[in-house]
Amino acid sequence: MSTLSSDPAKGGLGSPIGNGADRHSTDVGNAPAATASLDARRIGIPALVFMIIAASAPLTVVAGGVPSNFAVTGLVGIPLSFVVLGIILILFAIGYAAMSRHVHNAGAFFAYISKGLGKPAGMGAAMTALVAYNSMQIGIAGMFGFVFSSFLDTLFGISWSWWVCALIAWVIVGIMGVLRVDFSAKVLGIIVGAEFLVVIVFDIIGLAHSPEGITTDGFALDQLFAPGVGAALAFSIAAFMGFESGAIYNEEVKDPRRTAGRATVIAVSIIGVFYAFSAWAMVVGEGASKVIGRSQEFGPDLMFVFLGEHAPVWFVDLGNLLFLTSLLAALVAFHNIVARYVFALGRDRVLPPSLARTSRRTGAPVAGSLVQSGLALVIILVFAVVGSGSDDPLFPVVTLFTWLTNMGAFGLVLLMALTALAVVGFLRTKAGEYSLWTRVIAPGLSAVGLLALFVAIVINFNVLIGAEGTTVLSWLLPAIVLVPGLIGTIWAVVLRSSSPGLYAGIGSGGSLG
Repeated sequence: MSTLSSDPAKGGLGSPIGNGADRHSTDVGNAPAATASLDARRIGIPALVFMIIAASAPLTVVAGGVPSNFAVTGLVGIPLSFVVLGIILILFAIGYAAMSRHVHNAGAFFAYISKGLGKPAGMGAAMTALVAYNSMQIGIAGMFGFVFSSFLDTLFGISWSWWVCALIAWVIVGIMGVLRVDFSAKVLGIIVGAEFLVVIVFDIIGLAHSPEGITTDGFALDQLFAPGVGAALAFSIAAFMGFESGAIYNEEVKDPRRTAGRATVIAVSIIGVFYAFSAWAMVVGEGASKVIGRSQEFGPDLMFVFLGEHAPVWFVDLGNLLFLTSLLAALVAFHNIVARYVFALGRDRVLPPSLARTSRRTGAPVAGSLVQSGLALVIILVFAVVGSGSDDPLFPVVTLFTWLTNMGAFGLVLLMALTALAVVGFLRTKAGEYSLWTRVIAPGLSAVGLLALFVAIVINFNVLIGAEGTTVLSWLLPAIVLVPGLIGTIWAVVLRSSSPGLYAGIGSGGSLG
């Protein structure tokens, strides 16, 4: 899922394995309709690939994130940034996939970092992950509310506030969150397929139009050393957020030792190539000399403006509708991730055990789903009240969406870097199973790349949230992500001496070791 600039002047709007899952079943819900197990053997590789891609929201990235990146950074080399990041993330996915064969836990980062770097680090990662994923999910609700409100007004003359539209999505997502996970996978698969179709048509038209000819300007290597490349990479990495979610479903896939790992590698390969190609098609379609100016003029409307000039009106309307469903798909995907993190933490008794309750009928983590829905409702309503006095129609975009999704990306890049290091730590004892490349080199290189990206995000955070210079938000928003992680780490250290039994269970639920 892409995070976008908030500055309108700059074009911005962007059966569980073993016994682990059941060992706390006596502690959690005595209600007859609930268990402490997720619905196993439901998801195959194709379905999981679609669920991973849905979190990245490809149409939202291409239509919103790519032109915003051009507009804010002033660089033509945005396609190259996707290639560079795709390589880093494929390296990450190699070790991530290997570790997923041994650790089957719905709290993926939480479990992986606990196994590879120790339980205190894992507990800190769990708290940061909860904040980061909730931030992504709730932030996207702000963009959905704005886009849906504009869509209704433009096509039907219906004037509904953004927060009313956001609450419609909240209801839909909440219902899907307590249904069978394979139902969500089917719905997301249809939406993602339609998104790809619209963007592919845009790519074909762009390459056919090519006012300055077919060039490779978007892939020029000198762009890697141009001023602003850090901001470009920080923008582009946000487009991949959600790709790591495959391992979160490892207790629900058909083959826990292979499905999540293979689906992650496939998904990151597809979206890396797709984003790079589509960004290049935008450069070619607009012309390398004009794409930055046009992006600054039209921002996230650029793709639809271009289609309006070269495609039938009905196709443009369809594109706008699918832009809306793309956001809805991302909302569902991130909601499912948060629900499973809450489930995993409740099962390990890090959070109240009642939060590990799942539906006996659907196997969905119903308690975690309700917690996420409740938190989303509160924050949407807070922003609705605060924004009630604002005359700016972009209020939910420049605040709720931009602030929260950039917080989420900030936390998730850090967690991915720590996870890459955890993979090295965990696989060091499995030299007989994996090559040096898989155990050390690939995850080590990805850790270096991800840490460099994290630094780039820190340096450019004010740019990402559309602030002029350093402001209170420049440090407050990252602190909201990091402080819970620090508290979680300290809490684990305290538990090590005060409650060794509870400490021993951190990150162990559903794991094969």
